[in-house]
Amino acid sequence: MRQRPLGKTGFVVSELSLGTFGLSGDGYGPVAEDEAERVIKKALDIGITLFDTADAYGAGKMEALLGRTCAGQEGVLVVTKGGVDRTTDPSRRRFEPEYLEAAIGRSCKRLKKDALDLYLLHHPSEELLLRGEIAGVMKGFVDKGIIRHWGVAAGNHEIARMAIDQGAAVVELPYNLQQMIDVNRITGDVMVARTGVLARSVLGYGVLTGMWAKDRVFVDGDHRNDRWTRTELESRIDSLDMLRFLVKGEIHSLRAAAVRFVLASHVVSSAVLGPKSEEQLKEIVREVGAGPRYMSDDDIREVYRVLEHAGVQL
Repeated sequence: MRQRPLGKTGFVVSELSLGTFGLSGDGYGPVAEDEAERVIKKALDIGITLFDTADAYGAGKMEALLGRTCAGQEGVLVVTKGGVDRTTDPSRRRFEPEYLEAAIGRSCKRLKKDALDLYLLHHPSEELLLRGEIAGVMKGFVDKGIIRHWGVAAGNHEIARMAIDQGAAVVELPYNLQQMIDVNRITGDVMVARTGVLARSVLGYGVLTGMWAKDRVFVDGDHRNDRWTRTELESRIDSLDMLRFLVKGEIHSLRAAAVRFVLASHVVSSAVLGPKSEEQLKEIVREVGAGPRYMSDDDIREVYRVLEHAGVQL
């Protein structure tokens, strides 16, 4: 597994990482705990060294599973997120210093760590960052020694840019063949500040596998039931036709092309995969194959040309 520096944190991580939202059963339907454990163990076996989780995933269950499975593994970085309080219904965002410090303590216990190597604020609002206080809170946690670096899992490039300006060491953003605007808009900021970038949703919640029929039905509990209308889903599936030219030569599937496109970015530190099974993980890594070069410059230019022609914001 090839490695990349995670910005200026000093960590060097695998360019493919494992996200655990899908494994938690919260967003894509139930996953048996023994299957989730097999996925994590297979990721370690493959050489993945970065694992992305949150205290909200399975109400701490995924942190605890990673704590058990990754304990004693040399060179493994578990990135966790906090700021979502699931003790209320509905859940709410909470970024008060006292709440976050207690949440960090609980995450340390579940992950079997004295301190968290990298802690991300879990989708903070633009208003929170505009007030400018949260950066001081996070730096205070670094000074206390309960976290080593902090960052933000951001919903858009405006929030990511504010986080970078306020000293975030890492930002996490969606980045894929259908949604590239946010990472593109902060590329200069990332280069100047040497910020680490974790790319999530690299397969567009599954659309970019290229395997869905237009009448795809999601199981109960799958967040994609609420993410798109039927018309929006059909439009996303139809739009894949303009990208299928990427499937050629050593790129044998649209899924492989989608992951390779993300890895071709020089600012991306790691592409976060979200398989629900060991077999899915093995298939994705096998299909992505060797690199670099991940994708030719001509093909990347053509991606931008066809998307711009289709009216996609880049």
